[in-house]
Amino acid sequence: MKKKIPDFIARPLGGSLFKRLVLLNLPHLGLVPRIVCLCSFAAAVLVTAVTMKLDVEKQGNYREFEVGKVADRDIVAEYSISYIDVEATRRRMEAQENLVPAVFRYSAGISHEAIASWNAFCDFADTAAADEVSPASMRLTVQAEYPAYFPAEVLFAYFNNPDRAQFRGWGIEVLNRVFQKGIFALNDADMERHNPDMVEKLIAQGDRIERERIDLGNIVSLRHVGEAITQTAESAGLPPEFSALAPLLLRPFVHENVFFSQEDTELRIAEAMERVVAVTKNIEKGKRIIRKGFVITAEAMQELQALNAALPKRDPRSVIGLILLLGLLYILFVLLQGKLVLPRNISGRESCLLFVLVCLYLAGAGIAKNMVPIESIYPVSVFFPTALMVMIPAVFFGPLFALVMALTFPLGACFAGFFDIYSYIFALISGIAASLVLKDAEKRMDLVKAGLAIAAANCLAVIVILLMRAADFSAYPMMLFCAAFNGIVSGMLILGVLPPLEYILNATTRFRLIELSDLNAPILRKLFTAAPGTYSHSIMVANLAEQACQDIGANALLARVGAYYHDIGKMDNPDYFVENQTDYNRHDAIAPRLSATVIRSHVKLGIEKARNLGLPPDVVNIIAEHHGNSLIMWFYKKAIQQEDQVNSDDFSYPGVPPRSRESAIVMLADVTEAAVRTLVKPTVAKMEKFIQQLIDGKVEHGQLAQSDLTFRDLETIKNAFVRVLAGYYHSRIEYPKNDGEDSK
Repeated sequence: MKKKIPDFIARPLGGSLFKRLVLLNLPHLGLVPRIVCLCSFAAAVLVTAVTMKLDVEKQGNYREFEVGKVADRDIVAEYSISYIDVEATRRRMEAQENLVPAVFRYSAGISHEAIASWNAFCDFADTAAADEVSPASMRLTVQAEYPAYFPAEVLFAYFNNPDRAQFRGWGIEVLNRVFQKGIFALNDADMERHNPDMVEKLIAQGDRIERERIDLGNIVSLRHVGEAITQTAESAGLPPEFSALAPLLLRPFVHENVFFSQEDTELRIAEAMERVVAVTKNIEKGKRIIRKGFVITAEAMQELQALNAALPKRDPRSVIGLILLLGLLYILFVLLQGKLVLPRNISGRESCLLFVLVCLYLAGAGIAKNMVPIESIYPVSVFFPTALMVMIPAVFFGPLFALVMALTFPLGACFAGFFDIYSYIFALISGIAASLVLKDAEKRMDLVKAGLAIAAANCLAVIVILLMRAADFSAYPMMLFCAAFNGIVSGMLILGVLPPLEYILNATTRFRLIELSDLNAPILRKLFTAAPGTYSHSIMVANLAEQACQDIGANALLARVGAYYHDIGKMDNPDYFVENQTDYNRHDAIAPRLSATVIRSHVKLGIEKARNLGLPPDVVNIIAEHHGNSLIMWFYKKAIQQEDQVNSDDFSYPGVPPRSRESAIVMLADVTEAAVRTLVKPTVAKMEKFIQQLIDGKVEHGQLAQSDLTFRDLETIKNAFVRVLAGYYHSRIEYPKNDGEDSK
């Protein structure tokens, strides 16, 4: 049979769906749960918004601080950060830039032109000398062609030198050497930003470029070219007469052939800047950047600005995301009644509880974050009872669902920005421990023991965190105390929180069932007084049902409590039920139809009494289903004998077939215990065959179709019944009679 899809999902988007999405129109929630859900949602959003606002104020409200002013409050680093010291990095880059040598490019064409000009001069001088005119005429002829090139005494010495013919070759040799070394075109404006000790010369050799670094003291400029010519001539071993004339004679033909290259220099600077490592400084978490009452220094202001720039800023989208998260949980737990996350339907009150727990957890985590000082080494979750928030669903929904919540709660707080990694680790371990320690808890005192177990798990988590943070050993005692206190308080708080929650939710918790299983309860004492046979029958049914549930893995405690209360409706008319009758049967004096009405009424009366007592719904369901809609066969057959037309519905129980394994087992135990009483000298074989017939009859009439019991379960249940009843109806030895008693 396919599960019916809820109308609000199956119907198209429209007015009906919109109405169902409005919290106050939910049909399965009462007014109070609706208001609680709405208030919890609003509180979680409000706390989150306030927390984020406080974070922004902590991180960015630094406008009132100025260098030289006295600080009116402390500023403490919330996180450990590394930042780039911009000023120090700038100074490092400037120094590196000043170390880059200026780049010059060598021009080979200028040296060729200079040598050509020297050769032309030598040719002109030779032509003038060939005319055999006086030295004065030769000097004037050269000065006319090369005005202001040479002093008169230089030309006079040149033409009067007997080795004048060798001057051409010597001049070419000197010029080649001087030009090869390079005549640099220096400009102070170009050189002031670069390396003060050296320059770099680039020489193009075809497709290849040669690089040469030259000390600034060894380069030649036009200002010192005369000295370079003299040194070159002397180093070449040329005659002294030529070496003396060479500076003045060759100087007019020497030009700069090495020029500053702005493009190449900028390229070298860019390459150097890429190799510069930024100056970084560290600010440890908890460092007091600004101290109240002290003058703000430039260094402190720089750290403050770096902290403001480095700390993560809150994005409004995170608030929207958190609201959507809460909305999704609202849909899962409230609208869909938990069908997507639990194997069973949960009530409106239970879905309200889950949603409120989620909202309270996020709100509480946000409050705890703002209460813990920034410089504290304590995880935020140490001061928040995660274990308590997980123990509540562990009691109401079981350890598996609680484990899911233990994983979800800390993760949600971490995504919301309330927990860091250390807080998350502590909350996760504490929550997992809380989901597991209540697995076999049966008494309220077990909750206190669970608190001690959680305290031990918390201490282990704290040790792990302290080791991860390489904390000083002096921090261990106090943090271990806080962790243990967290667990113990969680165990104690659950004792106070659980009873009112059980009352509000009317939940079938293990602790509630244990309280209801007390045979000294007023309603059971009244049953014992008013209908002792029914009371004895209920006790026997409880023993049978409990054993069968234990054997198949069902909830044995629920079955026992359900069996105790399943016939409380018989208290109003106990004499009409066979187990309470002695010699007189009231049904002999009334019509079978009226007898059936009285018998049928005990189910309805039992449901009313159970609801008035505030019994959990699962127990009420067992009362309502322990006869199903089966036929009251004895009075039905008797009516057929007395009446012409008999409607079977008038002789059927008003309930529905059992919808749980526990309810079905109570039904089988009820009919088995009552029927076995009719056996004469019951044996194991008789009981086994008889019980099998009873079970087959229930199966045949469809009373077990909705109970999820398998044929293997039915066989196990039958064996459990036989085992219990065999012990109850075991044979006894016959004691010998006392002679004295015989005489009496």
